[in-house]
Parts: sequence; C-alpha cells; structure tokens
Amino acid sequence: MNAITRALKTAAVVLTLGMPVMAPAADRLPGCPDSLRMADTGIEGMGSLSSAFGPFAREFERLTGIELELFSLANRTAAGNALIYDDVDLVFAGPSEYLLFKRETAVDILFTVERPHYGTSFFVPADSPIRSLDDLRGKRVAIKDVGSASGHLLPMLMLREAGLDPERDLQVIMAGDTRAAALVNGDVAAMGGGNRDDRLLRQLDPEGEYRVIAESPILPGDPVLIRGSLPESCRTALAERLEANADTLWEALVATERNHEKFVDRDSSLRFDRTAGDYSLVEEAYRAAGIDL
Repeated sequence: MNAITRALKTAAVVLTLGMPVMAPAADRLPGCPDSLRMADTGIEGMGSLSSAFGPFAREFERLTGIELELFSLANRTAAGNALIYDDVDLVFAGPSEYLLFKRETAVDILFTVERPHYGTSFFVPADSPIRSLDDLRGKRVAIKDVGSASGHLLPMLMLREAGLDPERDLQVIMAGDTRAAALVNGDVAAMGGGNRDDRLLRQLDPEGEYRVIAESPILPGDPVLIRGSLPESCRTALAERLEANADTLWEALVATERNHEKFVDRDSSLRFDRTAGDYSLVEEAYRAAGIDL
C-alpha cells in the first residue's frame, strides 16, 4: 500500500468517525400506503402547519417508514369533508370535532394528547356561606365563553346534574376573561371555570382566599384521529408502533415553539387507550348547554 492510498483510507476513517450516525428509517408497516396526509383543525395555512409539525412529521416517517404529508385546512367543516372523501388520513382534533366527525364517517382514535387539569371547578370566596352547587339557587354565577368545554359546557352540565335549571334557578353570566374579576369584585357569588382558574384569582387578589365547592371529572384529551377506511392491519400496526416509541414521538411533537407552549406548558402527555366511550361526558355537556355539534 503506497503513501497516497494510506492517506486516503485514513481520511475516510476520520470523516466516518466524525459524522453523526443516523438511525435507519423503519420498514413500512403492513397494509399501510407509502404516505399519509395529516391536518390540524386548529391551524390554517401550510406554513403554520409545517412550522408546528415539521419535526413530528419527520419522526413519524422514521418510526413507521411512512411519509407524513401535511395538509392545510380552513376549518373543522373542511376537515370533516376531507375525512369523508379520504383527502386526509390523520387529523389533530378536539373532543367536539371528534364527536362531529364520527357521526359523518368512520374514524378511530390513534392517540390523544391528555391534559391532567382539563376539567371544571366552581370557586367561591373562602368566607362565603355557599357550600354546594345547590346553594347557588337564586345567585349570580360567572362562567367563561360559549362553547368552552371546561368554561361553559361542563359547568352547565354540572348545574343541571345538581338539579338546577340554569335558565330559571340562577343567573348565569358569560363573563369570558373577566370571570375571575367578577368573583373578586363581588359581582357574582361564584365562578365556574377551568380547574386551574385559581391562578387567575391569585393574580387578581393575592391576599384573597377562595375554595372549590364542586369539581368535575377530568375531560378526555384532544384526539388524533385516523380514518376508518384505512386497512385495519395498518391502523393497528400504526398504533402499536407509535405507542412503542411514545417518548421519541412526544419529543418530536413538542420540539416546536407552538406545540411546546400548547402542550408542555399544560403538563400534557400522550395516551393510547382512549375509546369513543370516554367522550360521552363531552356529548352530555353539549346537550346540557343546548348546543348542537
């Protein structure tokens, strides 16, 4: 071996050692197509979708061997139509969208993004004589915005389950972002909102004390839906592969600023065992609020 050959081989070894070793992409899952299309009901525009889910899409392909194409949608109606006509395969949705979509077409829950504090609490001042929801009869109560699961739908269900008619037995005020101020200022007797709305009360009234008189079960998380017309072998294998690699999938999902703020800051996590029955509480809450999906 001459000097030139030895030098070239040495350089090749040095270059090889200096390069990062990339994990090979997985073999494509049985029954699955070469690519799948994914949309998000809360994001409009391809640029925003790519900036939010680019790392997730790349990790998805590495884990499954399936290219994940990002598909921009204008709203949840467009997402529903896209599922019906097989224009998309996966959709990041909310509980209400899931209930709507499954009435129109076959969809399965691939996994969910769970929020451990996603529920409703009713707050009163610590020195209030009110001890239960029944004590709100004849009182003024502030809740959040129309359509908010934890700030409107679930509070209405809780009131009805307590035997109260929100239209006759008390005055319900849709106070939006001023709901905490309404309680602090004494404009209402109680506030119904998210389980973490106590933080709003502390911000507005650091010296004040408040207590919870009623608390709901935790709501199921935001589902990632997969169209039911895909082969069952693909849907099953895909769920199993993603669950087996949940940690790396999660890290890729929250690698972007948008998703980190939306998910990590809310203590969210992935879950793979939710079923349609878990969303019956959300459906009941819509009925209690008199809102059609």
